[in-house]
Amino acid sequence: MFKVGKYEFKSRLIVGSGKYPDFQTTYDATIASGAEMITVAVKRVNITNPNEENLMDYFKNSNVKILPNSAGCTTAKEAITLFRLVREATGIDLIKLEIIGDTKKTLYPDVIETIAACEVLKKEGFTIMAYTNDDPIVAKRLKDAGADAVMPLAAPIGSGLGIQNRYNISFIKDAVKVPVIVDAGVGCASDAAIAMELGADAVLTNTAIAGAKNPIKMAEAMKYAVIAGRLSYEAGRIPKKPYATASSPIGGMFT
Repeated sequence: MFKVGKYEFKSRLIVGSGKYPDFQTTYDATIASGAEMITVAVKRVNITNPNEENLMDYFKNSNVKILPNSAGCTTAKEAITLFRLVREATGIDLIKLEIIGDTKKTLYPDVIETIAACEVLKKEGFTIMAYTNDDPIVAKRLKDAGADAVMPLAAPIGSGLGIQNRYNISFIKDAVKVPVIVDAGVGCASDAAIAMELGADAVLTNTAIAGAKNPIKMAEAMKYAVIAGRLSYEAGRIPKKPYATASSPIGGMFT
């Protein structure tokens, strides 16, 4: 069971809603993934206006929770205002806090503004999943500011490069006692499995699914990759050695 604040989930895969051709494809891929959370950039995808096509309508009879995010926000003030409006319109208090510092090239987060927003939103009763860089010190600051989960990037958003610094993901896992969710940069199912084998509590991916030649098949692949990676982590890998070790016992062999 995967828990964020007061919320519990069976699936450790979180998906996004961007870059799909339509809401129906978004829904179909999400269901194929087995995910129980779909993150939505509120500034770009409608979940607040009931008079227009609304993504929430597609998921109203499912067990998938809408996870509003603040993609497109560049300051703490902007993100705080956005989430207040979202909660007033939808009642949703589980959020993904994302404040971008470089909007032109890297899309890296502004961790100073993120920490400031986290402190305010936590006092107002939000359950916060905070997007951040892969810095264990920043992850600890976010946890201290009230983050219920930290979401370090694997690589720049949408790059598909996979985890660029595996050690930092492990360091972050050791630094905080809240869920660690690898977010951004996942390109294929094996990237998700590696993240889980490193000890991540969950993986969030959007572009890898939405941008695949067959989004439905990739969504299903991600589902099983996350399950396999978690099982591998729990099983415990063998130590790496610089030399060979016979798989079969040599005692009693004929010579």
